[in-house]
Amino acid sequence: MTNPLLQDWQTPFRIAPFDKISDDDFEPALEAALENHLSEIDAITSCDFDPTFANTIEALEEAGSLLDRVLGVFFTVAGADSNPARDALQREFSPRLAAHFSAISSNKALFARVASVWENRDKFDLSPEQARVLMLTHRGFVRAGAALEGPDDSRMKAIKSRLAVLGTQFSQNLLADERSWYLPLGEDDLQGLPDFVIDAARSAGSEKNLDGPVITLSRSLIVPFLQFSPRRDLREKAFLAWQARGANGGETDNREIAAEILALRQERAQLLGYENFAAYKLETEMAKTPAAVRQLLTDVWEPAKAQAERDAAVLTDMMHGDGVNGDLAAWDWRYYAQKRRVAEHDLDEAALKPYFQLDRMIDAAFDCATRLFSLEFTRLEVPLYHADCRAWEVTRNGQHVAIFIGDYFARESKRSGAWCSAMRSQAKFPHVQSPVVINVCNFAKATPALLSYDDARTLFHEFGHALHQMLSDVTYESVSGTSVARDFVELPSQLFEHWLEVPEVLKTFATHAVTGEPMTQQLLDKLLGASNFDIGFATVEYLASAFVDIEFHDGDLPDDLMAKQNSVLAALGMPEAITMRHATPQFSHVFTGDGYSSGYYSYMWSEVMDADAFAAFVETGDPFDTERAASLDRHILSAGNSADPEELYRAFRGRLPGVEALLKGRGLSRT
Repeated sequence: MTNPLLQDWQTPFRIAPFDKISDDDFEPALEAALENHLSEIDAITSCDFDPTFANTIEALEEAGSLLDRVLGVFFTVAGADSNPARDALQREFSPRLAAHFSAISSNKALFARVASVWENRDKFDLSPEQARVLMLTHRGFVRAGAALEGPDDSRMKAIKSRLAVLGTQFSQNLLADERSWYLPLGEDDLQGLPDFVIDAARSAGSEKNLDGPVITLSRSLIVPFLQFSPRRDLREKAFLAWQARGANGGETDNREIAAEILALRQERAQLLGYENFAAYKLETEMAKTPAAVRQLLTDVWEPAKAQAERDAAVLTDMMHGDGVNGDLAAWDWRYYAQKRRVAEHDLDEAALKPYFQLDRMIDAAFDCATRLFSLEFTRLEVPLYHADCRAWEVTRNGQHVAIFIGDYFARESKRSGAWCSAMRSQAKFPHVQSPVVINVCNFAKATPALLSYDDARTLFHEFGHALHQMLSDVTYESVSGTSVARDFVELPSQLFEHWLEVPEVLKTFATHAVTGEPMTQQLLDKLLGASNFDIGFATVEYLASAFVDIEFHDGDLPDDLMAKQNSVLAALGMPEAITMRHATPQFSHVFTGDGYSSGYYSYMWSEVMDADAFAAFVETGDPFDTERAASLDRHILSAGNSADPEELYRAFRGRLPGVEALLKGRGLSRT
């Protein structure tokens, strides 16, 4: 039979024909795509003509399109709808892909051609984008080890291969722990839980083919359980299981894997002449140095910690008032914070949640994109990889822009968290191609599906990433969409969250699931008035993870990873009742790939910019100001990595921001 992954897709907008693709198709398609890619590389290196931008750099841009297409489909389903066959394929593919790309990045003949174009760049009439692509290509080869020789070259290849294996293993271990644990609830255990939590627990039990409700380790279920369950013993049991992911001993334990990853990263950086991995990684980011990262984190840490400690004292008094003696524990914080929220702001999550229907929040995100960027969204009925997925065609002024796919519900086959990816990125070379962009979330499934306010922020956040992909307008795919510095990539996503807080957006789209009535002005005022409620907790748990990440990668390797984590937290004076948002054995941002390694700080770095960027709209008096939106589109969203991020931000805002806008936005201002 003909392999559908290798055929020209005669489908609407050339979307992958998921209804025709089976797991048996992936391995032969990968084999063919790898061979095809190597043939394309051979054609470049064997070219008889002197190296030019066209026959070397543009040829590299064009090479590998078939492989990109195959991997785009595979990694989409492997992350969002895994099964044993896909897990096995991913374990097999990872070292092979690492070896493949390592062979290309260390190809001496290829690097010689790239280096020749770089050295003679002034002789070519390059556009600014072409000059940028050339610089990034040359730098990428150098940083990948293309200039290494002999044993160092061989060792670099081995390191990359091993890191690919370990990253996959880390991710699959975490997913295995999340799949295997659940807490059955009897009818008495449901006391005090709001209906939306009970419904989600029953749905989770049904998915596991159980008769009763269960609590799983999905964030969208365990967090509201910790907020509302009056059963301290059950909260403790659930929280400890949540914290133990990746650290349960046995085959799924991630601690030794994480230690080996750190050691290999350190060796990799030193082979390239860097003192440590953080110095290597941050060289190409906006932050540039570990010192700059620590300065930002420290500037925010002290006011955040002070606020968290004040909050802890209040919550402890509330707990003692309930007759529970002793210290506030991590499994108590969310429960008493929720009670405090009701007491101080008269804001009950159970009363609030019916106003945040998933479908209405999707509509809200689309409407904001329409008002800001003139985008229109039309539902598409096409085969996708799971029945829960939905697709839309995105147009502007009647012209096709992109395909957007939303996959919103938690399930056992999906890894935890939320993310945005592109099965196909925007480009104009070698031919015009529009993006196919996917948002994946893990919201609790129910009828109707209701979100917490934090869930709604997550939806807007990931859609901000999607806009970055969809509005991209560059020539070369390598600088398209979100292919930017890690500490710049979160700017569009975190910026878009601000539009959820615009009162007219909430008035229009926050409608009650039962009555259909819009949120009352009184409730809206309470919600926005409590927008920074418990901000000390949220900031501290995030910053703790960011500090541990940078300390792991800057300096000497720790002898004991968990001891190092604990010493970092102790030096910070970490509040006893708050834990890291991502403890080391479950820190997938950092250990499943290089993306956020030494880079978890980037959410905070980007928040400095997003607070300042939204202020540009506030200053006009109109959050949907068309001139500001056009500038944001032109200088940030459509530009991708076609220019230096500092240049892009200055072009939009006229200057770079300071940390005060962030502190003010979080209610932590030092003044």
